[in-house]
Amino acid sequence: MTCTGVASAENLVDFESFSLGAEGYFNGPTANAVAEERQYWWGTQTEQVGTFDVQGVDFSNSSAPFSWGGFAVSNHTDNFTPSFANQYSAFPGGGAGGSSQYAVAFGYRDTQTTAFIGEDMLLDPTDVSQLQLLPSIYLPEGAIATSIEVANTTYAALTMQDGDAFTEAFGGLSGSDLDYLTLSIFGVNASNQVLAESIEFNLADYRFANDEDDYILDTWAQIDLTSLAGARSLHFNLASSDIGDGGMNTPSYFAIDNLAITAIPEPSSFVLLSGVGLIGCTLRRRRGTQRSNLSA
Repeated sequence: MTCTGVASAENLVDFESFSLGAEGYFNGPTANAVAEERQYWWGTQTEQVGTFDVQGVDFSNSSAPFSWGGFAVSNHTDNFTPSFANQYSAFPGGGAGGSSQYAVAFGYRDTQTTAFIGEDMLLDPTDVSQLQLLPSIYLPEGAIATSIEVANTTYAALTMQDGDAFTEAFGGLSGSDLDYLTLSIFGVNASNQVLAESIEFNLADYRFANDEDDYILDTWAQIDLTSLAGARSLHFNLASSDIGDGGMNTPSYFAIDNLAITAIPEPSSFVLLSGVGLIGCTLRRRRGTQRSNLSA
């Protein structure tokens, strides 16, 4: 007997229930953090590394006395101050759909060599241990991530738009430089194997033949994650056209909200769903059946 249309429970992780202090953000350390020595091109530092839980989903976080990495939760709404001091604000001015809270991610691993960054420092997207150093999301057992909303942060967007002391505006003086900021999403399955598929999404793209089509994302945008349906964890990396000797010049931040996950019932629970969760059951013969450099 083959049954189709098995009921599934949908959940939207929206960060609204996460408790924030008066400062309006949480950037670690987490309650389960352990000390870990992490290496960067400029040296090493000891960080408190762990995860925090939001509605049953775990988000990676690393914290040091003057820096953090992975994910933070924020309710900041400043979409006009172009400053590192404004690193916790989403460029749309709040969470997706007008909500109050969302997550900010920081961190990447280089994808291009520079004067200080050799081949051995570049991201190998087939190496699980490297992916786990990136901003990462760990799903509950049996859960499938179906979509997520993403946005630029104010700090990153205004740096790309106007430039700063470290970098010029996207498009350059002529407005025609082929600049970009691309978010890549990788999946790792329950067997700790990297999925063949990955996803790329452009947070800014100045590579169009017509300069009028160039853009820096200023709203929340939904990404379809169904091509990563086999993933137990999701790992996020950023790559920019603007790099210097020390790596990416573009601030390596992005924001997320409204992670949609679907929990598929275990086979042993099918009988409990009989009459309400199983539809379209028919008797039939069995057949075979789309990167962390510096901490902030």
